[in-house]
Amino acid sequence: MESKTSSTKSVSSRSLPSASPKEQMNIVIVGHVDHGKSTLVGRLLADTHSLPEGKLQAVKKECERTGKPFEYAFLLDALSDEQDQGITIDTARSFFKTKKRDYIIIDAPGHIEFLKNMISGAARAEAAVLVIDAKEGVRENSRRHGYLLAMLGINQIVVCINKMDLVERSQTLFQKIEKEYKKFLSEIGSSPPLYFIPVSALHGENLESKSSSMNWYRGPTLLEALDSFKKAPPKNDQELRMPVQAVYKFTDQGDDRRIIAGRVESGKIKVGDKVIFYPSNKISAVKSIEAFNSPKKTEISAGWSTGITLNEEIFITRGQIISHETNGPSVSTRFRANLIWLSKKPFLMEQEYKLKIHTTQEPVRILKIVKIIDASKAGSSKEKKQVDRHDVAELILETRTPIAFDTIQKNEATGRFVIVDGYDIAGGGIIVSAEKDNQEDFRAEARLRDFNWIKGGVNQESRAQRLKHHAALVMFVGKAGVGKHKLARAVEKSLFESGVSSYMLDGTNILLGVDADLVWIEATQRELVRRFAEVARILLDAGHIVISTTNAIGLADFAQVQALLPNFPIMIISIDPGSQTISASDLTLTGQEKESKVVEKISELLRKNQIIIS
Repeated sequence: MESKTSSTKSVSSRSLPSASPKEQMNIVIVGHVDHGKSTLVGRLLADTHSLPEGKLQAVKKECERTGKPFEYAFLLDALSDEQDQGITIDTARSFFKTKKRDYIIIDAPGHIEFLKNMISGAARAEAAVLVIDAKEGVRENSRRHGYLLAMLGINQIVVCINKMDLVERSQTLFQKIEKEYKKFLSEIGSSPPLYFIPVSALHGENLESKSSSMNWYRGPTLLEALDSFKKAPPKNDQELRMPVQAVYKFTDQGDDRRIIAGRVESGKIKVGDKVIFYPSNKISAVKSIEAFNSPKKTEISAGWSTGITLNEEIFITRGQIISHETNGPSVSTRFRANLIWLSKKPFLMEQEYKLKIHTTQEPVRILKIVKIIDASKAGSSKEKKQVDRHDVAELILETRTPIAFDTIQKNEATGRFVIVDGYDIAGGGIIVSAEKDNQEDFRAEARLRDFNWIKGGVNQESRAQRLKHHAALVMFVGKAGVGKHKLARAVEKSLFESGVSSYMLDGTNILLGVDADLVWIEATQRELVRRFAEVARILLDAGHIVISTTNAIGLADFAQVQALLPNFPIMIISIDPGSQTISASDLTLTGQEKESKVVEKISELLRKNQIIIS
C-alpha cells in the first residue's frame, strides 16, 4: 500500500547519488526551437563536472568516428526522433551541481507542438531558465513561454540571451532584446524576470564563469543567479492534502478494515488525527496507517502513497480530499483559472467537458471567458466566444457538482487540472481563485451543522452493515403531471420489498407541515429548499434511501439541496416526456416506461454507485 515517489527514481542513469547532503532544486529550461537550450544544458553538465566519468570523452570520440562536429547538446542522449527532426520532443531530466545545491533540470520542449509536455514539466519546477537566441531575438515561443511560466506561478526566472558570439557580443543588441521582452511581459501583466544574462552556451561564457569578452556585463553568471533563488518550502510543512484514490475492503479474506488509499500530496498525517473529507464534510479520526510488508507507522508525510483506516467507518468515495480541521481546501462549483488550449477543436462555452483534478473527474463547462491572450504577439488581448488552439485564456469554469480544490499558490497538486474532450487531453491550467456560486451560503450552513452534529450511539457504517445499503437521496424531478409520484411510489415499494429501508418523501407533506408557517411566494423559495433538505438530512442520517418527488424542489433547485447535503450521495431522475432536459441528471426517463423497467434501472444505478451493498 505504501510507496515513495522520489525525484531520483524518474530520472535517467545520469542522476547524482541520492544520499547527497545538499538541497535540491527543480528548474525548467524553456525557449524557442533552435535557440540553444540543449547546448546550454549540455555545457552546464560538462562545466560543473556532473557527467558520469568518461561520458564527455566518449561522445567526442563518437563524433570523430562519424565525422560529426562535436556539440554539447549530444551529451543529453537525445532521442532518435529529436536527432532526426532537430527538435526536442520529450521532457528530459538531468542533474548538475554547484557548491550550494544540486539542480534537477527539466529540459522542456520548445516546439509549439509539444507545449503540452512543457506544461507538465514546468508545473514541477521551482525556477526557470528561458533561452533567447541573440541573433533571432524574441520569437513566438519566447513570448508564449514567458506567459506560461507566469501562469504556472513560476516567479524565479532568469533569461539567458544565448549565442552572443554570433552577434559580436553586442551590448546594444543585448539591451534591445532585454527592453523588448520586459515590455512584452509588462503588457500582459507578468512580472519581469529577476535576471537577464548574455551568454554563449557553445563557449561556456557567463554560465559557470564570467566572460572576459563581455566586460560590459556586471551581473551574475547563470550559476550564481540560480544559487540566489530561494528554495520552495518543504511540502511536509504545508497543510495536509491527501486526495482519495480508492477505498478497499478485503472481506473475502476475513479482513473487515475499510482502507482509504491515496497519496499524501502535502503535510503530514498521524494516528489519532481528526480529519475531514471535502467536499462531503464527513469527519473521523485516523485509527491506523497501513502498509504492505513494512513496519507499522504512526505518522506519514508528503510524497508517500499509503492507506489509512478510521475510528468510525464512513462512506467515502474516490475524489474527496482529506484535510485537517483547519485550513481545508476550497469547495465550490466555480473557480477562476488560467488555461492553455491544445486541442485542434475549440473550447466552446455551450459544451460540457471532463475536468480531471487530483483524483476527481467531474463534468465542467465555461461559465465566463474573462480574456484570451495571444501570447505570441505583444499586447494582444482578444474578446472571443471560444478558446482556440494554443490560446492562453483566463476563464471562470463551472462544474456540475461541488469539488474540493486549492489555488495554485496554496497547493500545486490540488490547484492544477486538465480538460478532457472525449478521450483526449485538450487543455490544462491552474486555479487562481475560488469563485462564489449561488450555493455558497448553503454550503457554509451545512459545514456549521455537520461539524457540530450531535451523533447518536449508532454510526452510519453500522447502519449500512445492518441494512446492507448506504443512505442516499433519489430525487424525481420534472414538470407537474409527468408521473413522478407514481414512479417514486413504485421504486419505494420495490426497494422495501427487496429488504431496503426506503422512504418516499413528498414535498407536499413538508409544505403542509414543516412549511405551514411560510407563504408560497418567490421570496421564501430558499427557505422551502432549506427545510426540505433538513428533513431529508434526518432521514438520511437514520440510514434510509429517501425517494423524493416534489414540484417545489425541482431540478432547478438540485444544486441547493446538494449544497445542504454534501455528505450523502444524491441521484437525480429526470422525467422529461419531450426529451428537452439540458440540465444534468443521473437518469432521464420519458415517463412512458414500464414501472418494472424504471425500478430495474434505478436499482442498477444504486448498485453501480455502491449504495446497495448486496
